[in-house]
Amino acid sequence: MTTDAGDLLERLRAGGPVPRHVAIIMDGNGRWARERHLPRPLGHREGMKAVRETVEGAIEAGLEVLTLFAFSEENWNRPLAEIGALMGLLEEYIARETEELRANGVEVHVLGDLARLKPSAREAVDRLIDATRGGTKLHLNLAISYSSRAEMARAARRLAEDVVQGRLALEDVDEEAFALRLYTAGIPDPDLLVRTSGELRVSNFLLWQIAYTELFITPVLWPDFTRQHLFEAIISYQGRQRRFGRVTA
Repeated sequence: MTTDAGDLLERLRAGGPVPRHVAIIMDGNGRWARERHLPRPLGHREGMKAVRETVEGAIEAGLEVLTLFAFSEENWNRPLAEIGALMGLLEEYIARETEELRANGVEVHVLGDLARLKPSAREAVDRLIDATRGGTKLHLNLAISYSSRAEMARAARRLAEDVVQGRLALEDVDEEAFALRLYTAGIPDPDLLVRTSGELRVSNFLLWQIAYTELFITPVLWPDFTRQHLFEAIISYQGRQRRFGRVTA
């Protein structure tokens, strides 16, 4: 029997500090559609409902930052028809959800290389960012056309350029300087990484940032993911001891 979301939220609020930053690899749309003998794009469409559910749950739980892996750089290798459907759904999501996100105090940021987006999708993303600027309830990162290795290569290039141009001394190149040149500069690393669909891999997602992140793997396919599942992941996190490589005397 599934525990009611309200009961889980009460347990969560009584369970101690919540993670400041939760990142989610949203996996399983295609499998969800295949199990129902439906076209893959219908799985992606159902996944949009889970995004709204998760954002609302993040606000209820009191998270500061939520990062959702929406579209990887590797996803550009999928069939053109599926890519077109995904880009169309991105624009549809933005058109439908922007006002709701703004009203709920969500400030949206996008992580990734947006140069490959078609003009209408890029314009929609820019509108979403502009419309939600200043939101104070939740910092929402959407990882679109994102690759962690590409992000780190970009940060390395920016560091090298700053050294060559004399803006940064070579001896000042350290972990902090590198992190400041990532897409996630200025926000805390994820405390908790959730992956849906039961797959046991991180898929080139936030490789630098998740060095000490707690993992929560659920067999639930992304279109079936609800705020209850998010609350369960957070409650699991609250029961763990984070040592960051240290031990107590």
